Amino acid sequence: MSFVKATESAHEHREAGTSKVGPPFPNPTPAPPPFPPQPSDSHFFSIDVECVATGVSHNSRAIGQIALVDQFERLVFSAYVRPEHPVASYLTPLTGLTRELLESQGVPLSQALQYLKLCLPKHAVLVGQNIQQDVSWLGLREGHDFTALRDLSGLYRIWNPKYNSMSVFGQDHLAKVLLGWPVDDRPHNALEDACKSIRLFHLYNWLQESRDRWEKAQAMLLAVPPIPSFAKRFPTFEGCCMGNRKTCKCGPESTA
Repeated sequence: MSFVKATESAHEHREAGTSKVGPPFPNPTPAPPPFPPQPSDSHFFSIDVECVATGVSHNSRAIGQIALVDQFERLVFSAYVRPEHPVASYLTPLTGLTRELLESQGVPLSQALQYLKLCLPKHAVLVGQNIQQDVSWLGLREGHDFTALRDLSGLYRIWNPKYNSMSVFGQDHLAKVLLGWPVDDRPHNALEDACKSIRLFHLYNWLQESRDRWEKAQAMLLAVPPIPSFAKRFPTFEGCCMGNRKTCKCGPESTA
């Protein structure tokens, strides 16, 4: 049972139809807490990137999909990107990307970035899971292309008494436990992941209003076994390193 199903929902005042993202993404019942009153212009945005492998190193990646949504989950920008270099693996079980998809619908990266920057307000606060990595891939600059970052991996970082250390959770674990979002055996999608991030960000702000809510959420996150990351399940995929710390020989920047 998700956190929003296990607690009283304060979502009654959220206006129906505020989510205008194309596909019918999962919507837990009751839905996440309501958005606080906001000006007509969105202040928070979530951006997400999916990458293909252009070499055997986990550092050899190229952008294959970009998505940007605002704080109301409205689609602002979305594009598939046609890789400029030969692709070693599309990492399809992880990214959902295929050669056919990118060749038929992809645009050059330079064009995608040009339109992305036109759509991204300079006052935007970008929200996401390990958002700095997405920003780096896109070449966006804080203070120039956007105002600030809010990293969910830091916001949901909690003390784990079992290991006497801090625990950091992946986006899928947060979404599954707290939002009831179905994530098992599903490839990622930049647009869906951006929506997850926005919902988790609003949920975090709502949880912080009550110590009891926040403690219940932390207990649930610790009680449910985390979903093993793709890199842990597949240290290498189609000959490409996935950055598993235990097996990676590419360098110090391993990811899982």
